[in-house]
Amino acid sequence: MVDQYLSQVGTLIRAARRNKSLTQSDLARSLHTSQSAVARIEQGRQNLSLEMLARIGEALGTEVVTVSSNAPLNLRIEGGRPLSGSIDVRTSKNAAVACLCAALLNKGTTTLRSLARIEEVNRIVEVLSSIGVNCRWLPGTDDLEIRPPRRLDLAAIDEDAARRTRTILMFLGPLLHEFGAFSLPMAGGCDLGTRTVEPHLQALRTFGLDVVAHAGKYTATVTPDVRPARPIVLTERGDTVTENALFAAARTEGVTVIRNASPNYMVQDLCFFLRKLGVQIDGIGTTTLTVQGISEIRTDVEYFPSEDPIEAMSLLTAGIVTKSEITVKRVPIEFMEIELAVLESMGASFTVGEEYLAANGATRLVDVTTHPSRLHAAKDKIHPMPFPGLNIDNLPFFAVIAACADGETTIHDWVYENRAIHLTELERLGARVKLMDPHRLLISGPTRWRATEMMSPPALRPAVVLLLAMLATPGVSVLRNIYVINRGYENLDGRLNALGANIEVFRDR
Repeated sequence: MVDQYLSQVGTLIRAARRNKSLTQSDLARSLHTSQSAVARIEQGRQNLSLEMLARIGEALGTEVVTVSSNAPLNLRIEGGRPLSGSIDVRTSKNAAVACLCAALLNKGTTTLRSLARIEEVNRIVEVLSSIGVNCRWLPGTDDLEIRPPRRLDLAAIDEDAARRTRTILMFLGPLLHEFGAFSLPMAGGCDLGTRTVEPHLQALRTFGLDVVAHAGKYTATVTPDVRPARPIVLTERGDTVTENALFAAARTEGVTVIRNASPNYMVQDLCFFLRKLGVQIDGIGTTTLTVQGISEIRTDVEYFPSEDPIEAMSLLTAGIVTKSEITVKRVPIEFMEIELAVLESMGASFTVGEEYLAANGATRLVDVTTHPSRLHAAKDKIHPMPFPGLNIDNLPFFAVIAACADGETTIHDWVYENRAIHLTELERLGARVKLMDPHRLLISGPTRWRATEMMSPPALRPAVVLLLAMLATPGVSVLRNIYVINRGYENLDGRLNALGANIEVFRDR
């Protein structure tokens, strides 16, 4: 019976693959496995886990192998193992979502190269597809081709996918060029406390957009032919706020000046992409952007988003807390220099290689090799600052690093109300963490780690911090319901396993 079932499933997979015009090698690449393994699957000679069935379904874009179970994905981690080898940093999640939203500005074909196949990207693709945008993963690649329809169908929007990502808020800027009135589902994403949308609305009002939040929706009306009469001063130097202002300015004829703009990595990537669309932008990397907008964009363009400094910090942390020598390749050094300086002040030993350029032709990359080190607590509190300061999304990794260091370290997360609370979950693994207030943690090390089983918190970076702590913890730990990790990382467990970790993905029966 099992053999017959496997044979039937294999036949369905082969038919779905051929319908997608994929070779066995193409499918193997998407699954991070071998061509011979795909051949065995299609011949019904390979046992299939629920996780592999789900991955095949995603790779083929079909429900032919979708499993009926809604059980969440979990990780079983055998920790305390040294890591070795090298690993590439994948392209940036946040740059990818910015460019996906910016593709709505273009009436031509946009091809985004080497995107990370992560849940956040998947949700946006689902939303774009639901409103009529033709999104196609090019066979055998991680390249996404985006072709807009003649007119977007917002009435058909996939509300479930939209509510599972905060990125939906970034549709406001592009859509104000397309509609006199429209509505969007309210944004979701990580549970990090109250995050007001007012800075977005303040910036977009200067382009004629008025938004009312009611009954789970943003209802927008656009007054035509309104443009900023003077420079826009953002009330928050936020990344997505700056991106929304850039979307609005890109297709507003004339010059728009944006002050107190974020110069962070994803904003720079977006600016480089908009330049390829023909929008002139001066001041990239500074807090003042001058945009020469154009009323219509109709060009076929390809763009390579740069590597992700947050993933780079995640991988470096894996090497540091497991006292391993690993080489993290393609680290965007411009956005990691403060982090490396703080690590060095805590006694971390690492080697930084020569600089080279990313595929976008602008971002500077290096390879960084970690070495086993004896860490000590930071003398000053560790806190984030807008670029070029320590990145807010890299701050949580210093919690697990501080737990491995001698002495007491203060972590001050002044941006989010809830994230410091999520990091107190490290206590379950043996760390000594004192929550001084909703924004400040006092962490005493070194930690005598102990294996445990726990639920993943509903916030991306704290969830990855717990995974990294489990890598440092001797014994077998379990992290349950890791969807939030898959929002921001592609195949993180498999890539860490390639370095010598022992992480098993499973679902409850």
